[in-house]
Amino acid sequence: MVDLCGVQLRGPVLNGSGTYDAIAARRAFGDELLERFPFDCFVSKTITLAPRQGNPPPRLWETPAGLINSIGLPNKGLAGFLAEDLPKLAELPVPLCVSVMGFDHDELNELVATVGACDEVALMELNFSCPNVETGLIMGADPAETAAAVEALRPLTQKPLIVKLTPNATEPAAVARAAEAAGADGVSLINTLKGMALDPKTHEPWLGGTTGGVSGPAVRAIALEQVHSVSKAVQLPVIGMGGIASGRDAADFLTAGATCVAVGTESFRDPAAGARIGAELRALSRKEREFSSGAVR
Repeated sequence: MVDLCGVQLRGPVLNGSGTYDAIAARRAFGDELLERFPFDCFVSKTITLAPRQGNPPPRLWETPAGLINSIGLPNKGLAGFLAEDLPKLAELPVPLCVSVMGFDHDELNELVATVGACDEVALMELNFSCPNVETGLIMGADPAETAAAVEALRPLTQKPLIVKLTPNATEPAAVARAAEAAGADGVSLINTLKGMALDPKTHEPWLGGTTGGVSGPAVRAIALEQVHSVSKAVQLPVIGMGGIASGRDAADFLTAGATCVAVGTESFRDPAAGARIGAELRALSRKEREFSSGAVR
């Protein structure tokens, strides 16, 4: 068992927000998905107060070592999420973490107060870091902005609040310290790095949103360093993510100071990646225990 901000998980592997559609997977695989759910906690797609269509297509570009996405947070809005998605997500066999993002403090206040009052929700992720939406980047890149937001949100709910940090900040550890001082219960990092791709024929930006977020193995070394530096700077639980594709990758993040890890881009290639990575991580842990006990010579 793993303790994440007071919530007991059966293991340390989560999904990155927006990288695994549990509702669509349930439609495809039925109740078998519940019996073999690949994550130990499910993080919802980020929801906003009003519905969003997201960025215009095309939205994805594959890189040699990852992916650039310019999805733009399409979602049904708070009312649509509560009416349509939350009852289905509540049937998952693991705790639910709902990711929220507002364009100003008033929107954030309403999102946190409303979602925090739902019994189905175990934790909340405050998405201050999405590079596709300007407000998220500004709030998550500046320690003072982050502190002001968390201070305003903390009295609105007793649910654990996890601040998702942007790697595009000058000093992510400083933002993490500000979040901790303001009352956050945990931090998660990294979100994607800003990037872009050009159409090989027209030489114009390929993505409909011009720029997007780079993820996958290409960002793993950066993510590992930032998890290490942030975990040294705060006493909060840290959820590490960024290019995790194997149990060995997950073990490295845990060694660097993470309490849990999140799998994102790898789930696009292998929808069962979360379960596989969890199994590989347990196998590595057994081997290390056997080695340290002298059972392996």
